Amino acid sequence: MVDVVEADLSRPDDAQAVIDLLNRYAQEPAGGGAELEEEVRRDLIPALQRRRDALILLAMLDGEAVGLLNAFEAFSTFAAAPLLNIHDVYVLPALRGTGVGRAMFQYAERVARDRGYCKMTLEVLSGNLPAQHLYRSEGFEAYVLDEELGQALFWQKKLG
Repeated sequence: MVDVVEADLSRPDDAQAVIDLLNRYAQEPAGGGAELEEEVRRDLIPALQRRRDALILLAMLDGEAVGLLNAFEAFSTFAAAPLLNIHDVYVLPALRGTGVGRAMFQYAERVARDRGYCKMTLEVLSGNLPAQHLYRSEGFEAYVLDEELGQALFWQKKLG
């Protein structure tokens, strides 16, 4: 059975698990297909430790980290309330479809409800159908304010 825990980034094992799992995610097509830069691996944990809005979850199976969920508090001006944006979700390939991702989402939702967040958000690649299936089964849906204007799109502008 999988256990979901909030990562304690002051513990070397938890910190290394976060880096290792995120690096594995980055190397897959859905993560960009390249290893994390050395400076990112070096700077990630100290940067996360400085944030007070981060929720970093590890899925543990028999003492090994097999899943990662990184989320950050944001704010909904339309609801005048905080929300939880799920930024990264990764499960080791051999364990996909076994409930590891679902367990992390359910843990994140309990935290979000306990903190009084108005909603949870995430983005997903249009071709990542297995992830979309999980997200829909957990109650996520496309963001639409007006049917004529269509679905919200996630865009970016890199600054460096």
